[in-house]
Amino acid sequence: MKTFYTYSFGCRVNQAEKEVIDREMQDSGFSLKTNSPDIAIVNTCAVTHKAEREAKQLIFKLKRDNPKGQIVVTGCSATYWKKNTLLKDLPIDLVIDNINKEFLVKILQKRLSGHATSNLGGQNSPGIDKYLNSGRALIKIQDGCLRFCSYCIVPYLRGEPKSYNIKEIISQISQHKNLNEVILTAINTEAFGLDTEETLFQLIETILTNSTIPRISFGSIHPWSIGTEFLNYYKKILPLGRLVNFFHVPIQSGSNKILNLMKRGYTREEMMEKLNKLQKINPLALIATDVIVGFLDESEEDFRNTYDFLEKSPISKFHIFRFSSRDNTAAHYMKKNLKEPSSAVKMKRAKILSDLGKKKYESFLKKNVGRSSSVLFIATTYEGYQEALLDNQLPIYIKADKPVQPGRLDVAEILEYKKGRLFGRII
Repeated sequence: MKTFYTYSFGCRVNQAEKEVIDREMQDSGFSLKTNSPDIAIVNTCAVTHKAEREAKQLIFKLKRDNPKGQIVVTGCSATYWKKNTLLKDLPIDLVIDNINKEFLVKILQKRLSGHATSNLGGQNSPGIDKYLNSGRALIKIQDGCLRFCSYCIVPYLRGEPKSYNIKEIISQISQHKNLNEVILTAINTEAFGLDTEETLFQLIETILTNSTIPRISFGSIHPWSIGTEFLNYYKKILPLGRLVNFFHVPIQSGSNKILNLMKRGYTREEMMEKLNKLQKINPLALIATDVIVGFLDESEEDFRNTYDFLEKSPISKFHIFRFSSRDNTAAHYMKKNLKEPSSAVKMKRAKILSDLGKKKYESFLKKNVGRSSSVLFIATTYEGYQEALLDNQLPIYIKADKPVQPGRLDVAEILEYKKGRLFGRII
């Protein structure tokens, strides 16, 4: 029996795609193997030069460590390399672009010598996926984007928005057994249902109605999705306790000038109003964001506006990226007329925001002390404690005399904050 292993970079959509590939490979008769598999599948990301570089480094390492193994690449960097004829120096056996990614396993069986020799009849093993092994599943609900933000290469590599219809999504979910959380992932939640004439609210309502899955969460919820209708719906279903109170909202900047140059389509004032309303509905909802520092023509005043926005907003967790110009994006051509901050300036600004983020995250952790919450145990341990996730996805560490089965649901009291972590006990 031929063996395989899948590696994934970047967003949770990529991770959700990895889970599907793993399942389909095993259903087709391939066996999962972490060391020196016959076939290594690399699902790449192209959001930054760093993501692209890390994928290349892994590809060379895989070939170096296992010269006889075959390497298959897919995802956004792979699509970019194929479009721009940048593959000749990479030790790759097969490239499958984003358009054909859903047919990856069928293409593999036809094109590579590593053909499965038997069929397992769908009896796939759980593998070592960190999500599935803790009773969680990443479910891809949408692909592609219609926004074409000036810095972003993703719409060029993933194409026009395409949604799975609700029936298909429910079918995907039903393929998993003993699920305690489903994480809905999308390239842009705003575009969900535009081509199927369905809505995000209909999807959530269907999952709530037609399943008993205790926890439903979003990988990200995009700024354009958060409007009056969304806020009213969240307020309505909050008492059910099934929607995880975690909202990753990629805002990118707090400067109106930079937001305009990025072509984001909203102002800092509009976003502040939305986020404040979200926090008012649930002060213990964890709000996270992505921020780009050092975008074209970002002055000290622009950066200060971003700092002030993040400081005053209810956002408690930051993911910070230094601007990385990607070929063929609008920003690539804008560079001819707009100055790009130096690498040193980008690093300095990233550090300043990182320090602010640590303070705000610590403050939010402390805000949770003293309350009770449902928890979902995962496999991670720390000095005799086992990690679990609160109802807002914050990690909590609970004393475990013996290991708790990952995926188990319980109720915990949050006792204290120390050493940068929350600690609690089962009640």
